[in-house]
Amino acid sequence: MNNDKNALDRRSFLKASLLSGGGLMLTVSWLSSFKSPHKAEALNLPDQWSQLNGYIQITSDNKIKLICPNPEFGQNVMTSLPMIVAEELDADWKNVVVEMGPHDPVKLGAQFTGGSNSVRMYWKPLREAGAAARQMLREAAAQTWNVPVGEVTTKAGVLLHSSGKSAKYGEMASKAAGVPVPKELKLKSPKEFTVVRKSKKNVEVQKITSGKPLFGLDYTVDGMLIAMIQHPPAFGMKVKSFDAAETLKMPGIKDVFILKLYEDGFEQGGFDTRSFNELLVIVGNTTWEVMNARKKLTVSWESAGQLKDTVAGRDGKKREVVVPGALESTTTQMQQMQDYAAKPAQQLRKDGDPETAFKNAAQVIERTYNGPFLAHNCMEPMNFFAHVTEEKALLAGPLQAPGWAEPTLAKLLNLPPEKIEIQMTRMGGGFGRRAYAHYLSEAALISRKVKAPVKLMYTREDDMTYGIYRPMYTATYRAALDANKNLIAFHVKGGGIPEHPIHANRFPAGAVDNYLAEGWQIPSNITIGAFRAPRSNFNAAAEQSFLDEVAEAAGKDPIEFRLALLKRAKENPVGKNNEYEPDRYAGVLQLVRDKSNWGKPGNEKFHRGVAAYFCHNSYAAHVVDMVSRDGQPYVERVYSAMDCGIVINPDAATNMVQGAVVDGIGNSFYGELTFKDGVPQKNNFSNYRMIRINEVPKSIEVHFVENDLDPTGLGEPPFPPVFGAVANALHKLKGKRYYNQPFRDEPEKTI
Repeated sequence: MNNDKNALDRRSFLKASLLSGGGLMLTVSWLSSFKSPHKAEALNLPDQWSQLNGYIQITSDNKIKLICPNPEFGQNVMTSLPMIVAEELDADWKNVVVEMGPHDPVKLGAQFTGGSNSVRMYWKPLREAGAAARQMLREAAAQTWNVPVGEVTTKAGVLLHSSGKSAKYGEMASKAAGVPVPKELKLKSPKEFTVVRKSKKNVEVQKITSGKPLFGLDYTVDGMLIAMIQHPPAFGMKVKSFDAAETLKMPGIKDVFILKLYEDGFEQGGFDTRSFNELLVIVGNTTWEVMNARKKLTVSWESAGQLKDTVAGRDGKKREVVVPGALESTTTQMQQMQDYAAKPAQQLRKDGDPETAFKNAAQVIERTYNGPFLAHNCMEPMNFFAHVTEEKALLAGPLQAPGWAEPTLAKLLNLPPEKIEIQMTRMGGGFGRRAYAHYLSEAALISRKVKAPVKLMYTREDDMTYGIYRPMYTATYRAALDANKNLIAFHVKGGGIPEHPIHANRFPAGAVDNYLAEGWQIPSNITIGAFRAPRSNFNAAAEQSFLDEVAEAAGKDPIEFRLALLKRAKENPVGKNNEYEPDRYAGVLQLVRDKSNWGKPGNEKFHRGVAAYFCHNSYAAHVVDMVSRDGQPYVERVYSAMDCGIVINPDAATNMVQGAVVDGIGNSFYGELTFKDGVPQKNNFSNYRMIRINEVPKSIEVHFVENDLDPTGLGEPPFPPVFGAVANALHKLKGKRYYNQPFRDEPEKTI
């Protein structure tokens, strides 16, 4: 058993109260207490947003209810988080009921789903909540039976005593509400787990499969109007004038108007990214009527010119951000990147003397890798409901970070936060796109303007051409080998529009005596944002492709080449601030090597590629088995290995990795968004190619490293190395290397 004596301090507490119908309500307020030297970087959150809250309710009829604070978009937190509570509570899982809570910054904290942090952040606090409730129930039973509390045990929601006395939790819940919250908790050791590490079905599976209204698009109220926005056809443009005469003649149309999202001088928060500030809005009775009426608008557009935004940084300081006014094209962007790549860049890390090592090298390998803008393409397009009056605001819809949206909304509406209610629906995909809540603010301002409840709807075309995209990246890698084919120097210089992709302190940093990482970036008016495993999704593809090529030049097996570097990083690490643990990194490579029978007979029909990567505190490795089918490359099998610490829900975790693999394969072969004079060249699935069912691998075999480490990220870490594994398998199949995403045969781009 683990003694956690200081778990509940003045910022981490539990409060018990009696339910009106009898029973225990345990209000849980806690501060996520994992220790990390890189806490702010790991979470990508300010310290003041780290506090989380939730409720546990135990009713007299023995039902246990958890109000889940974190938004759900398919990663299954509505099941995994309650499992953690149920484990320490020693509850019968059949009696657990889960509800999604509304946004409540006082009781439920920031409620952020993203960065693969949900389980990691909640692991200890939720265990403490469950353990405290269990102890209070034991105390109540001991008092009722007049026995020492140490003689009271629990099993599956039942309190037991050696005398034969027993009671269900519900029978003692009311009395437990009056028991002081324990100051010292005993948490289970992993070997005692009976709920965690056991597969549980999604708590909403019946609602999902039976078509219950769960998503933002399902939300409706009486008298609700529908709104759509006609945004400029190109980034860098705005409305000059419009004629809505024909639009207003269309059936069901209520109004057409322009409003600003942010007034001049508005101080934006870090996630207040928006693509277009002037909104040309059409409001009507139904979606179909508004869609048809929008086609009748006559709009004249003009250059928006260079803009300046005032943005509040995470350090609390304001800064001016200049937004270029040019109408950007992919061809000119690539030329810009080529020019920037030739200039001196920001040094991000330097170990040893890489300049001398490259000068004296027997062989130097240099390769450049390019990645395009990518659209998020959530299956559910952006939407949000809003009903705003002078006194209060009610909003409902799919949102990853209500705690980040509320302060902006309060300023826009001039309402105190306590007068704003945000209800969170299930999301049809997020991937970082729904961390940017401009569409919530747009809905609120529209509702205030028309003085009615409104649902803002984006069509697929709106969604794909409105931003927010994965940035456009490039990186040049160089490796120096000595006369014995040993790697003696490594250099990466990466840039992008409008950010660079380089994680300077990740592998192979720490494994090479002479190491240099540099970065540069180009400003743009094409809006970008987090995309599943930000920056890592490109960085892993380029780095892992390059390491394979270096291993080939050195005459070494690609897995053994990586393992040798990791051994060096463990036994005699170079430099400081290496983010990864070499043992764990090597562990996933060894596991995927063994499970895939790498290098052994029986796999001759396959062209095999391997890649591994560390991000979001977890380690992932894949072996991709590729064949040619109808003249096209096809990934038939994938072996995956993960080290994410304790796996809460194995089946759900397996599904998460499988989904990342399919997503990675699709983006590797097809993902690309280009621009011409600021206009996105693709606007729907008819021309933005997605992976199809018949292209999904026949087998995706997932294996987890078994250990008792606290859980780390899982939603994002499996995604980045898929790109590298696909590229390396494609090299075996085609006999040539691919340096540009998506990987397909066409004239190569040069940056």
